[in-house]
Amino acid sequence: MVRNNSLRRLALLSIILVVGALSLIFRHRPAAQPSTVPPSVAVKPAAAPVATKTLPAPVTAKAATTSAPAQPAAKPVVVQHASPPSTFPVTDRQFTTSPTLSTEARTLVQLLEQAHYNREAVHSSNYAEVIPNYMGDLDGQRLFFITGDKAAFATQFGKNVYWNLSALGNIDAAYDIFAVYQSRASARLTWVFEELKNDTDLTVDDSYLVDRTKAEWPATMQGADALWRQRIKYELIAELMNKKTVVEAKATVRKRYERMLKNLGEIDGSDLAELFLSNVARLYDPHSTYFSAASFEDFGIQMKLQLVGIGAVLGVEDDYCVVKEIVPGGPADLGKQLKPNDKIISVAQPHAESVEIIGMKLRKIVAQIRGNKGSPVTLTIQPASATDPSTRKTITIVRDVVKINSSRAHAALFSVPGTDGQTVPLGVITLPAFYGPADGNEPDADKTSASKDVERLIGQLKTAGIKGLVLDLRHNGGGFLSEAIDLTGLFVRQGPVVQVKNSSGEIQVDSDTNTGVAYNGPLAVLVDRFSASASEIVTGALQNYGRAIVIGDSSTHGKGSVQTVLEMKNLVPQLARSPIKAGATKLTVQKYYLPNGSSTQLKGVVPDIVLPSIDEFLPIGEASLPHALVWDEIPTSSFDGRPLDPKIASALRAASVARQAKLAEFLFLRKNVDWFKMRQSQKLISLNLETRRAQKVTDDTFRKAFEAEKAQLAKHDYPYREFRLGPPLPPRIKPVKKPDASKEDGEDDESELSTDENDAYAKVDVALRESLRVVNDAVDLSQDRQYWASNHAPLTAPLEPKG
Repeated sequence: MVRNNSLRRLALLSIILVVGALSLIFRHRPAAQPSTVPPSVAVKPAAAPVATKTLPAPVTAKAATTSAPAQPAAKPVVVQHASPPSTFPVTDRQFTTSPTLSTEARTLVQLLEQAHYNREAVHSSNYAEVIPNYMGDLDGQRLFFITGDKAAFATQFGKNVYWNLSALGNIDAAYDIFAVYQSRASARLTWVFEELKNDTDLTVDDSYLVDRTKAEWPATMQGADALWRQRIKYELIAELMNKKTVVEAKATVRKRYERMLKNLGEIDGSDLAELFLSNVARLYDPHSTYFSAASFEDFGIQMKLQLVGIGAVLGVEDDYCVVKEIVPGGPADLGKQLKPNDKIISVAQPHAESVEIIGMKLRKIVAQIRGNKGSPVTLTIQPASATDPSTRKTITIVRDVVKINSSRAHAALFSVPGTDGQTVPLGVITLPAFYGPADGNEPDADKTSASKDVERLIGQLKTAGIKGLVLDLRHNGGGFLSEAIDLTGLFVRQGPVVQVKNSSGEIQVDSDTNTGVAYNGPLAVLVDRFSASASEIVTGALQNYGRAIVIGDSSTHGKGSVQTVLEMKNLVPQLARSPIKAGATKLTVQKYYLPNGSSTQLKGVVPDIVLPSIDEFLPIGEASLPHALVWDEIPTSSFDGRPLDPKIASALRAASVARQAKLAEFLFLRKNVDWFKMRQSQKLISLNLETRRAQKVTDDTFRKAFEAEKAQLAKHDYPYREFRLGPPLPPRIKPVKKPDASKEDGEDDESELSTDENDAYAKVDVALRESLRVVNDAVDLSQDRQYWASNHAPLTAPLEPKG
C-alpha cells in the first residue's frame, strides 16, 4: 500500500528533514558483535589477488568513526577491493559503481536506518544476508553457482556489506558476483550445447526436482554436471511429449539457451544495482525496495494507469519489435498508420538520426518510444500487409497521454434467478488495483482513480436497476491508501476507515469525511489469498461496519504495512542538479489497523463465508515471506458500526454451506482442488520417457473430463451485460509467426502492462457465481434496503439452497 497526495508530501517532508540531519551525523546502530571493520580490512580476503579502486569518500568523517577510523575528508578513500578468487573465470565485461549510484546507495541505507518502521530490528551484521540472497536472485534455480561460491562470497564480501554501502556507497560486490555468474553461465551453456550433441538415455528410472528455489547449490562441478544432465533430460522429455522428434526437441532446447545467453549479455549495471539494493531494503521487510530510474518510471505508470507514448503493446520476435495491439483511444489508434503485427525497424527523435532497433532489448525500445507529451517520434516500419519483407514505411506519431483502460475497474449486470422465478439484477464491480494520480499536478482530464471509477460504475449499475452488488477484489494487490479510504466511503457514512501507527507508536486515524454514500444496498466483497494491502483495508473496514458480507479464500494475503515512495533526487541536492536520472525507494513507514484495532498483518481478513480454493495449497501470503513484520493490535477507534447481524450472517452462511454440499459445480471444484493438491505434492518429476507418457495419459484423461464437465456447467452461467470505462478493448489479434517462434523478452507496452482476453468473466467462475447467490439471498433477507447502511434489519425465514 502506498500513500499519495498530501499524506505522501508530508512523508517526503519528514524524510527530507531526516536526510538533512544525516548530512551532519550518520547514525550507525551496531549489533551485539559488530562485523564492520575499517576499509583496509573490510574488503581484504585472506588469499586472493587485489585490485586498487578509488571510491568516493564516506558521507562525513564523523560518520566513518562509528565503525571505522576516520578518513581525511578532502581525500578520496582508496579501497583494496578484492577480485574474485583466481579459480573463478572472469569475463572482460566490467561494471563499476558510478558517483550517482554511490550517492543513492548511501542514501538508501540512511533512509532504512532512520525512517523504516522496522529499523530497530536490523543491525549491521544482518547485511551479510544480502550476498546469498542476491546470489539466489541471479541463480534462482541453483544451477550455475556451486556451494563453494557461496562460502567464498560470504568470506569476501559478506562481513563488509554494511560498511561498503553506508560509508562508501560501494556496490562493486554486486558486479563481481555477477561476473562470476556470467562466466559460470556462459561456460555451462557452452557445455549444454556440446551435451545436446550426445545421445540421451531416457529409459533410466531417475527423477528431477523442478522447483529448486529452496535447494542447495551443487557441492562440486561434477555434481553440477550431473544436475544439468537431469535438467536436459527433463526439457527434452517436455518437448518430445509435444510430438516433436529428438532432433526437433534438441533444436528447441538449444534455441532456448541461446536466447538465455543473449539476454545475459544484455543485462546492464542498473539492473544489477536494482537487484542488489532491493535485497538490502528487503532485510527490513518484504515490501521495501529500490527502483532504478527506468523501473521507477514503470512503477508510476502502473500506479496511475497512464503513460505518455504512442499507445501500442509491443513484443519481440526473432529480434524484431512487433506491434501486438493498438491501445484504443491512443495516438496510434487515432492516427490509423500503425497496425497490429507491423514490425518497427528504427526509431527517430526530432532532429536526430534514426536508430535501428533490431535485436535491441525490449525495455530499451520502449524507452525510445516513450517521451514528452506533444513530442513527435518517427518510426520506420515493415507493414504486416507487405508481401515483400524489404518494404519499409516511415510514419510520425505525436506522443500523448495513453490510459491503460484494460486495467481499470469494470462492471457487469448479471441476471440471477430469484426465489419467485423472476430474475434479479445484480451488479459486479471488478477492481484490479487501487490506482490513482501520483500527485496533484496533472490536469483533471488526465487523472484516473479507482474510487472515482467505481463511483461512476455504481451510478451506471444503479441506473440499470441493481438490487445487490458484489465488489470483486480478487488478485487486487493494493495501491494508494487514499484510494482505499475514498472507496470505503462510497459504502459507509463518515467514520474511521483505517488506523496507522508509525515506528514511534503514534497512531493516526484516517476517516471518510463524506456524509453521503454511493450505494447502500446489499453488498458482498469477494476476496482471495492475493487480495492484499488496500484491498484488505476496504474489506476489513466494510466487515467492521457490518456493511458487507465477505466471501472467498480462508483469509486474504495478510499485508498490513504502509509504504511511501521517495525519489532520490528530491532528497539529495546533487542528484537533483545532475542530468542523470536517479532512482527511488519504496519504504515501509507505518503499519495499519482496522477500525476495531486489529491488524491484518500475517492474519489477513477472514471471510464470513469460505469457499474451496486451489490458493490454499500455494505458498501465498505474507506469512510465507522472509522478514515479514509481526502481527499486533491497538485500541479500537471510535466508530459507529458493528459486525453484520449474526442472524443475517448465519443465515447467509448456512445457505451457502448447503449449496457447497449439494451443487455440481462445487463437486467439480473440489475434484479440481484435490487433483491440484496431489500434483503439488509431487516435487520430483520422472526422467523416464515412458513413465512420463503414462502420466501424461492420466493427466490428459483428467483434463478432458474436467473440460467436458466445465463445458456443461458453463451452460448455466448467469447472463450478463458489461460496463467499461473508456474506449472498448480491441479484439485480441494473434501474431503472424512460425509455429516454433518464441518471444525474446515476453510482451510489453510502454507501461509494461498488457491487456487480457476480452471475455471479462471466466467460464464457470464458481466463487463469483456463489457470491451472486449470497447477495441474492441477502436481497431476500433484507426487505428494508437501509439495513445495509444502518445495521438494522428484520430477519425473514431461513433460506433454502438455490441452484
